[in-house]
Amino acid sequence: MKYSSHLLILIFLSSCSSMAFWNDNEEQVESKEPRSFVDIITFWNNGPEEEVDLTEPKALFDISNQKELILNWEIALPSDRSATDFIPNLSGSGDNKLGAFLPAFSGKTIFFANNSGAIGSFDQASGLENWTAQVTELSSGISAGFGVLIVAGSQGELICLSQEDGSTLWSIDAGAEILAPATINAKLVLVKTSSGELNAYNISNGTKKWSYRSQLPALTLRGSSPPVIEEEIVYAAFDNGRLGAFQIDTGFLVWDGAISYVEGTSELENMIDADAAPVIEGGLLFVANYQGQIAAFDPAQRRIVWAEKASSFYSPVISKGVIAILETDSTFTTYSTKTFMPSWTNDDYYLRELSNADSYKGSIVVGDFEGYIHLLDALNGKTTSRIKLTRSPIKTIIARANNIFIVDEKFNLYSVSH
Repeated sequence: MKYSSHLLILIFLSSCSSMAFWNDNEEQVESKEPRSFVDIITFWNNGPEEEVDLTEPKALFDISNQKELILNWEIALPSDRSATDFIPNLSGSGDNKLGAFLPAFSGKTIFFANNSGAIGSFDQASGLENWTAQVTELSSGISAGFGVLIVAGSQGELICLSQEDGSTLWSIDAGAEILAPATINAKLVLVKTSSGELNAYNISNGTKKWSYRSQLPALTLRGSSPPVIEEEIVYAAFDNGRLGAFQIDTGFLVWDGAISYVEGTSELENMIDADAAPVIEGGLLFVANYQGQIAAFDPAQRRIVWAEKASSFYSPVISKGVIAILETDSTFTTYSTKTFMPSWTNDDYYLRELSNADSYKGSIVVGDFEGYIHLLDALNGKTTSRIKLTRSPIKTIIARANNIFIVDEKFNLYSVSH
C-alpha cells in the first residue's frame, strides 16, 4: 500500500506543472515545479519553501573551531605603477582571476608579485619588507630558485631578477603568453606557453636550450600549470589532456600518455585540459584533468596503473594516506593511497568556487568565493576550523611548514596559522 501511494504521488506530480497547498488559514500558495526525483521527495516532504536550488552555492553551516586560525600578517601590492614602496592594506590593480600569481619561497624569505609588475621580498615570519622592485605588467606569478627570481610579462617576456635586491639580470621574448609560474633548476628555467610549448632556457643568460610543442585542441581553458622536475626528468601536463616526460638536458620526449580520452560530440564536451601540475608520491605521478580522470602513472612502466572519473582544475592533494581531488563543482572525492578504494566525499562547499587545496598539519585547507578559509580533517573530510579572511574570493593557497600563505583575487597576500 505504501509503494502504491508513492507511485500515485509521483504520477500526480509529474502530470502537473504547478501545485497549490493550503496553509493553516486555507490561503492558496504557488509551488515550484520539481526538477528531479530527489527534488520531488524534498519538495513533498519539506514544501516549496525548503526546496534545494542545485544552481546556487551551498550556504555555510555553523561549526565550532577545534583550533583557532590566526592571521599573522597581511601584505598588499601597490596599484600605482609609479609607486616605489609597498602600501599596507591596499588592493593591487586588476584581478587575479586565474589564481596564477603564487608566492615563491627561498629560505626564510617569501617573494610576491602582482599583475601590474610590483615585486617584493618579505620575511616569512613577520611579513616585513626586504626590498621592492617594479617591472612590466605580468601574466603570472613568481618563481624562486638558485639565487634568481623568474616572472612572466603580459607580452610574452620572460624576466630574470636577483633574489638579493630585485635587479633585472636578463629578459627575453618567449614568443607567447606564459600563464603559469616557471620551474627552475641549477641550469635551466622551464616554462609552458599559451601556444602549447614547453621551453627550456639557460638560467644564466636566457638562451633557449630546447623546445617541445604539443598539439593544441580547437578549444582550451585559459590557464596552465608549471612543469615538475624529478630525477633529471621533466613532467608536464598539456591542454590536449596528455602527460609528457622529457630529458631535462636535451628536451627529448622519453614517453607520454593520455590522462583521459575525449568522449563527447562537441568541442566543449571534448575540452580535457590538464591545467594542474602532476604530484609525485610513492614512485607514482598523480594528475587530474578537466572533464577527464584522476590518474596514477608509473614512470617505470610508462603507463597508467589506476584511474577514476574526475573533473578538476587543480593538482590532487595527498595527506594521511588519502588522495583528495577537488572537483570543478567544488566537491571533494578521495581515495586510499594504498588500495585506491574510495574514501570519504564532501559536498558541503558545492559551487562555492573553491581555490586550490593544500595539505596542512594533517588537514586539507581550502578557500572559497566569500573569502573564508576552511580546514578539513584529511581522514574523514569533516570541517574542523574556519576563518573569514577577506571580502574577495580566495584564489591560491600554499601551506608551508607552520604557516598557510593565501592570495585573494585582489592580490592581497596573507599568512595564517594555528
